[in-house]
Amino acid sequence: MQCHFGLDTLSWSRLGAHVTGVDFSAAAIDAAGSLAAEMGIDARFVVSGVYDLPQQLEGTFDIVYTSRGVLGWLPDIRRWAQVIGHFVKPGGFFYITEAHPIAMVFDDENVQPGELRLAYPYWEHERPLTFEVKGSYADREVPTEGLIEHSWDHSLGEIVSALAEAGLHVEFVHEFDFLDWELGYLVQGSDGLWRLPPDAGGQLPLSFSLKASNPF
Repeated sequence: MQCHFGLDTLSWSRLGAHVTGVDFSAAAIDAAGSLAAEMGIDARFVVSGVYDLPQQLEGTFDIVYTSRGVLGWLPDIRRWAQVIGHFVKPGGFFYITEAHPIAMVFDDENVQPGELRLAYPYWEHERPLTFEVKGSYADREVPTEGLIEHSWDHSLGEIVSALAEAGLHVEFVHEFDFLDWELGYLVQGSDGLWRLPPDAGGQLPLSFSLKASNPF
């Protein structure tokens, strides 16, 4: 789910899985299909928004997977969880790895490493946060003048509860002290990951993973 241009999807296929990648962006899905053809990888890609997916895709799956920078684009975490519950077959499971919600409440601009300045909501909110786009995660210098993005926050409790309410059994939630991408108050380590500086005076969870199964 929310596969963008399919790198994780293609990685699953290279490991032997029969995969379906889904994203609402037709341009991203076109790029994913081109990558698959170029690499000789068998993968199916579908253009669909998350909430519309049950009307666009048939069947159920052994594994439903999504990762890294996906939840902030969704205004309603319960509808997201219901879609996941719809597609996880009995005996299958859902898995996500994502930025920790607590890491998203601090200002990411004009701050120094270790400077934690509370700026954003922790719990889900109806009205989106709106930002002017400044480059992209792929290229910070790419021209993006006039582009606006909208995002929403969801607490860890809301995420876990939504999956449970959708009929899934939460097997674990793991929290980590690192993030895969840059935030203004973090520093990059020799392993390429981003963490609070050693002299920050405390600890924060910066990312998490979660596994939830369909026991029925």
